[in-house]
Amino acid sequence: MRVLLSVKNLKKFFGGITAVNEVSFEVQEGEVGSIIGPNGAGKTTLFNLITGKIKPDTGAVLFKGEEITGLTSYEICHKKIGRSFQITNIFPQLTVYDNILVSILSRQRQSRRIFRRADRIAREEVMAILESVGIADKRDILGGLLAHGDQKRLDIGITLANRPELLLLDEPTAGMSPEETRRITELVQRLAQEGNLAVILIEHDMNVVFSISQIIRVMHQGKLIVEDGPEAIRSNRQVQEIYLGTQEWTS
Repeated sequence: MRVLLSVKNLKKFFGGITAVNEVSFEVQEGEVGSIIGPNGAGKTTLFNLITGKIKPDTGAVLFKGEEITGLTSYEICHKKIGRSFQITNIFPQLTVYDNILVSILSRQRQSRRIFRRADRIAREEVMAILESVGIADKRDILGGLLAHGDQKRLDIGITLANRPELLLLDEPTAGMSPEETRRITELVQRLAQEGNLAVILIEHDMNVVFSISQIIRVMHQGKLIVEDGPEAIRSNRQVQEIYLGTQEWTS
């Protein structure tokens, strides 16, 4: 299986704090993995480094063998790396349909001056994305009026409009009810299987992590301390001491 993402010795300082400390790992094509760890472990900073939101002090990020360190977030997005944020990144004053359409136009680098023409061309793709995330029946509702779980679905749909090969999800189930969490978990699993996506998610819900992940990476104080399969992580004494000892899960 091909290596899709290579993270090499990433390091990031904020003042006297080392937020990410010599982190290295590889993500395989089609992999579904999670990054876990206590608050302040450096998980979101790591995502920000991978996606170009901030620049590393040292180290490199390669995607499909090409170094993308130092590229802008926009350039990295067009390399087919998509990201969904903990706080949804939707257009609240646009309909669900138009949220996806605008994202497709951005991918195609088309102007909104040809919005109507683009709408006709992209309609099938927009509806396919809305169907895939389960909100096609809400196409005419303003994004800002959706329930929290549906806003998360829309946010993932916006990311899918870029046709990513790697999808980074930051706390996709945060603030959700158990039923919404179950639906989002099933959605991520299905998208990975049907879309041949590699998925990395930051997640605090251990039920989600252990049910969805092929590999789990654990961060603590900016360092990647271990990466392994779910059963090995569950039984790892160091991981239990710094994190899992405070968590509960049902399986």
